[in-house]
Amino acid sequence: MQNDLDAGDESPPPPEKQSGATRIAYLVGGTGLFVAMATDAIAVLGRHTGFTLLGSIEVVQTCIVLIASSAMIFATLTGSHAAVHILTERLSPPAVQRLARVAAALSAVLFLILATGCLWLVADMWNGHERTELLHIPIKPLRLLQILALAFVALLFLRNALRRSGR
Repeated sequence: MQNDLDAGDESPPPPEKQSGATRIAYLVGGTGLFVAMATDAIAVLGRHTGFTLLGSIEVVQTCIVLIASSAMIFATLTGSHAAVHILTERLSPPAVQRLARVAAALSAVLFLILATGCLWLVADMWNGHERTELLHIPIKPLRLLQILALAFVALLFLRNALRRSGR
């Protein structure tokens, strides 16, 4: 029985074995995390030294879209989504493969539903010129990026669901 705290076979592949999409997701998420952290650090430092960094919360919220989108893609590409093996470790390998395919199909459906909901929001707000209050960061590109990320994750799960059991 494998302890879920051990990295074991579930750890991400070393950088030299990662695909281009994995590297891009990692870099986008890392950049978003760095910008969010730097913005927040400057805002906190400013509060203690007497100057204000207006819009820091808006910048951090914008970065969260990048971080969340890349994290979903990265986790799906590397097979790092959370999993509980209490049932599957007691089943035969063919049954585990069938359940994994069903889980991947259901995950694809879930991410397609999320993408559809986001697309619905974009359609409703398309002519709304939605922007943040202070920095006037446009919301539409962020929503479109999230839709693309959700659709890409759905396609990755669909690929996993349709993959032959030999792989």
